[in-house]
Amino acid sequence: MTPKGTLIIIGGHEDKGVDGESLNIEKRREPTARPHLEILSALISNIPRAHHIIEIIATASAIPQEMEDIYRAAYKIAGFTKVDFMRIEHEEQGNDAMFVKRIEYSHAVFFTGGDQTRLTTTLANTKVLEATKKKYLADPNFIVAGTSAGAMAVPQHIITGGVIKEAIMKDDVRTGEGFDFIEGVIVDTHFVKRGRFGRLAHAVALNTGLLGIGLGEDTALIITNGNEALCEGSGMVIIIDGTDIGKNNANEVDATTPVVIENMKVHILAEGSKFLLKERKFV
Repeated sequence: MTPKGTLIIIGGHEDKGVDGESLNIEKRREPTARPHLEILSALISNIPRAHHIIEIIATASAIPQEMEDIYRAAYKIAGFTKVDFMRIEHEEQGNDAMFVKRIEYSHAVFFTGGDQTRLTTTLANTKVLEATKKKYLADPNFIVAGTSAGAMAVPQHIITGGVIKEAIMKDDVRTGEGFDFIEGVIVDTHFVKRGRFGRLAHAVALNTGLLGIGLGEDTALIITNGNEALCEGSGMVIIIDGTDIGKNNANEVDATTPVVIENMKVHILAEGSKFLLKERKFV
């Protein structure tokens, strides 16, 4: 089923407009849009309703109160007064009828960064996640957004962890089940800053049916119809396509043999680029 809602995945460390929380990297220019504040602002401002409520879920974070303070300040700067937080730390809270009702009345749900495994295992079988999916599929004005771990958790298949070495070795990447808001992709974040190309390439080599999406910091993809991805922000997005991979020993090597991959395609997106995920091509 083609979702009617919009999905926003952010590479992490987005500029929140708060002292001490902006990116500390050199930029050649100032971006024309800031992931999640300006993007959400532009999208939500077009919703033909009286109240624009954003529900923020910080389950992935080990410091939810600090996260709440940062995001509340950030959204206030952006002009949002209807911002609420859901403290969901175990499955019982994720089945709370009041939380479900709040999802049904919201216009955006935002998953913060932290630990994607904590996020997915806590919410996996909850009514809150079920209600969010239902609304994402049915409501053309609804937005699901995630940054860092929150972005990594949204596909059906996710990276749950792994190590980064000079060579790609067996078991360097671990994968698991995510929220399944989108199929056919696997996402990694802080992609350029933390040197995660090998990790994502390894994940794609293990499952060539998946399209790898590496999100740079302060950079986002806005995905509509579950397929059309628009790049926004000051960094870049790396797309890794394993469709035409030739020689590939990722599923066969022992613990001492490096992985080799032939003919893996790489695309680079920057602000304003549009990419069709299912067709695996630029617009």
